[in-house]
Amino acid sequence: MPSDKMLHIPTPDGRSDAFAAFPDGGGRHPGVLMYADGFGIRPVLREMARELAGHGYYVLVPNFFYRQGPAPVIELPEYIGEEARPAVLAQLMPLIVAHTAERTLRDADAYLSFLTTRPEVAAGPVAVTGYCIGGLLATRTAAAHPGQVAALAAFHAPVSADGPGAFADITAQTHFGHAESDLTPEALAELDQALDAAAFDHTSEIYPGTAHGFTMSDTDAFDSVGLKRHWNRLLPLLDRTLAGSR
Repeated sequence: MPSDKMLHIPTPDGRSDAFAAFPDGGGRHPGVLMYADGFGIRPVLREMARELAGHGYYVLVPNFFYRQGPAPVIELPEYIGEEARPAVLAQLMPLIVAHTAERTLRDADAYLSFLTTRPEVAAGPVAVTGYCIGGLLATRTAAAHPGQVAALAAFHAPVSADGPGAFADITAQTHFGHAESDLTPEALAELDQALDAAAFDHTSEIYPGTAHGFTMSDTDAFDSVGLKRHWNRLLPLLDRTLAGSR
């Protein structure tokens, strides 16, 4: 089993608590910055970080709502089903709205600086990945750090929220895995046109039969086939882009 620990990351606005998972046995490993979905750091996110660490990566999962307190910033049920979801989202949406692009980029500088100076992290480029709102934060991070971020992956994420120009500075090899319920074919065509215009190496696809949040096994959106497809896209992407850091 991979090792894990809770950490605190200094930022311009305070200290962000974070979860880190990494292979046992010492050594240095490629770094991955993983942004949680809007529900934040919780057992399912820790398990996903551990699973990724088991493939040879140091995975850092920051609490990007740290300004409101340590994770979990609101009380979460063990299972976020249809009945619980409206009340949970009513508490979270103001926090998501308040997490502006400016805040994202200030934090991203701090998160990447922290990640790349861990003694367990190898020199070289890193990857960023994220889920739901975390996928948008990952996309913003990759665009702001093109020389440092070699791989970007986002799943059931509003990656087009900042407009087509937001992709212009990305140089990372990228995969966007969309929930079928999140994008119409027309919206996907518009997004793909913007990605093609930005001219970086990317794949963008709808995962058939999935709903928003399909990777998260503690929600009623979970889809086991979609989660497997996510690993089948993410792991080869990281292997291609970070192999030189092993």
